[in-house]
Amino acid sequence: MKSARIFFTLLTTILAAISAHAELSAEDLAKIAQNPVGNLISVPFQENAYFNVGPLNGTQNVLNIQPVIPISLNDDWNIITRTILPIISLPGFVPGQGSTSGLGDLQISAFLSPAKPGAWIWGVGAVTQLPTHSNDLLGNNNAGLGPTAVFLHLEHGSPWVYGVLANNVWSVGSSANPFGNAPKYSNGLVQPFLNYNFESGAYLTSSPIITANWEA
Repeated sequence: MKSARIFFTLLTTILAAISAHAELSAEDLAKIAQNPVGNLISVPFQENAYFNVGPLNGTQNVLNIQPVIPISLNDDWNIITRTILPIISLPGFVPGQGSTSGLGDLQISAFLSPAKPGAWIWGVGAVTQLPTHSNDLLGNNNAGLGPTAVFLHLEHGSPWVYGVLANNVWSVGSSANPFGNAPKYSNGLVQPFLNYNFESGAYLTSSPIITANWEA
């Protein structure tokens, strides 16, 4: 399958915020929600369209459901969990073949991050991938594990939020594992992001995703 080179983020909706932030402005809440290790419960939905996928140059749609949940360890440290559950619509690969839709593989990241950071914020931790796909075309039967990190700048009074998120996931074992037979993988991801926030809580964002398949 030819990898898609272009994607568009069509929609990002924040559905929930913890009451401790109720006194903040709409702009402040939007900025905290843009922080991958922010002390805020949020559930963004991100719709991505990938063009020229497969030998028939079809369009693939991926809706990512991405809940972020902070867990306070003490006054100094938080654990931030970030989950990505993809709902995928994959185009046919041969003439007459219909599209395949369903769940993809679940990714869960856990970041250790300072509870009281300054303008520069960081988080480091681990990411795991679980074979939750509903169809063999939509995922890999191997579980995966690897490191993840995020660095960003978020300053009170400034409309800008920018930074970078990176991880690499290796399959656990080779082709034989408790989940069945599947090829091994080593997938890297780097996602720089740049947001400009308005006082109303609306914002403009650019967050290209750069991926690498080290087994290709």
